[in-house]
Amino acid sequence: MSLFLIHIEHYTRAHGTEPALAFAGGSPEALAEAIEDALRNPALFTRWCALQHDPDKVPAELGALDPGASVRADQRDLHVELEIHSALPMKLIAQRLTWLIGPHWDVRNIK
Repeated sequence: MSLFLIHIEHYTRAHGTEPALAFAGGSPEALAEAIEDALRNPALFTRWCALQHDPDKVPAELGALDPGASVRADQRDLHVELEIHSALPMKLIAQRLTWLIGPHWDVRNIK
């Protein structure tokens, strides 16, 4: 299992561009829960697939899950630091973060 340290500079702007996928919660804790759910459960991936031109051609491996994933958020002023523990590759974590909060994040470290 890897540890991904993610930085969100302006938490209040952290929303994805597609309303059907975007995070709409009001706290860093709610964001951590939404990300954890996106890594553990297929609902977000299923919604994304439904938006694709040909959902049946989406590679199944893009929907990989990690039932043991955990996410913790720490707010400091307007920015949030996330600690994501997951066995999923960064490619899939990045995909789900982008769906939920758009480009408003960056990786600080992977251990």
